[in-house]
Amino acid sequence: MTDRYTQAVNSGVTKTLAKKLGLPRPAILRRYRAGDPLTVGPVLVVSDGASKGAADTLAQALLEWDVDVRRQPTDDVRWGAVVLVLTEAAEPTELAEPVLAAGSVLRHLAPNGRVMTVSRAPGEGDSPTLAATRHGVDGFLRSLAKELRAGATANGVVLTDGAAVEARSALAALRFFLSAKSAYVDGQLLRVGPADTAAGTDLTTDRPLEGKVAVVTGAARGIGAAIAKTLARDGATVVCVDVPAAGEGLSRTANSVGGTALQLDVTADDAGTRILAHARERHGGLDVVVHNAGIVRDKLLANMKPAQWEAVVAVNLAAQLRINDTLLAAGLDGLHIVSLASTSGIAGNKGQTNYAFTKAGVIGHTRATAALLAARGGTANAVAPGFIETDMTSSIPFATREVARRLPTLAQGGRPVDVAEAIAFLASPAATGVNGQVLRVCGQHLVGQ
Repeated sequence: MTDRYTQAVNSGVTKTLAKKLGLPRPAILRRYRAGDPLTVGPVLVVSDGASKGAADTLAQALLEWDVDVRRQPTDDVRWGAVVLVLTEAAEPTELAEPVLAAGSVLRHLAPNGRVMTVSRAPGEGDSPTLAATRHGVDGFLRSLAKELRAGATANGVVLTDGAAVEARSALAALRFFLSAKSAYVDGQLLRVGPADTAAGTDLTTDRPLEGKVAVVTGAARGIGAAIAKTLARDGATVVCVDVPAAGEGLSRTANSVGGTALQLDVTADDAGTRILAHARERHGGLDVVVHNAGIVRDKLLANMKPAQWEAVVAVNLAAQLRINDTLLAAGLDGLHIVSLASTSGIAGNKGQTNYAFTKAGVIGHTRATAALLAARGGTANAVAPGFIETDMTSSIPFATREVARRLPTLAQGGRPVDVAEAIAFLASPAATGVNGQVLRVCGQHLVGQ
């Protein structure tokens, strides 16, 4: 699972040699460590003229997080982040000043720095000019992300349906993207709506899931184990679920997080009932469900056997739907469901028609379930990983693996913890305004995405 190339070109003699030869040098990404500052330097907040009030509000929020905030670009600062506030822009010409102001400091952006946009989504009834302005921010942000270097990333918060910039979920999304927790999230725009029940939530706490009970399926190893550990770090009591054959690894994960293990095949008809009963009987309730369990049976469709198609559908999609039906029928308040999709379900992948079908299906049921949970203060979201360094990807042939690693803008694979950090954010009370969304954790892997 080790990316030896990235390590080599960032240390010792091989670093010097790589510089001389002009070889690609993927950065060592800054990941979350308790006690580290939110950003790697001062934050520049700029806006178009009409959005100045919103920019003032965000600047004040950053100051309350002990961030060094500046409002004028200068070339004598190693900037930790640049935040472009474009919420009230109504004409394409209004973006020139803030965009070029941001561009003037990009050469002085620190390694692992951040660029953020805060904008509004186009809505029904918008004039063509307003729709063009708002939608144009998406293309700008995604393209800018591809220009950044040294582990810097660019992401955007997109306000929908009149959501305020000071809504807790909007600020929580801003904080997540600015932080080291979003190390492998790049070129993404996350929509935040006004249905925000996170008022009064402490966005600076290290334990946002304190007192919550979370279930993670497929928790015996890999991404599932990383999710369990990250949720526990954030304060949750974790129920770790996996098949009986993975019992040893499952117990190891559960013991490491101080949670409980539930040996269960998620394809069982009563899986949802057993999960809910275990959470209630052992821990008093259920607040978060992470659908991580999944399998691959890759084969060109021309060579695919019925069993290969049916097994993937049963585990990756049908099981989630049945479990969700049980949870919805139980009428749980404030339930957060986060499901693992994949970039294969968005762009497709050769030899993965079965897998891509299920992962696109996950995106579909997430969007449909979101409205059903919102009525009780809950959410349904999905995380779509790209190339993540796991035992499974380590078995990919060397040449194929190296190409997959270098294709993203960040020119490297992600780690299981990168997926886990995104899930922990979406599962947190502060993210209640984020619903029905798909957040890609792929280092900006997809062309045009």
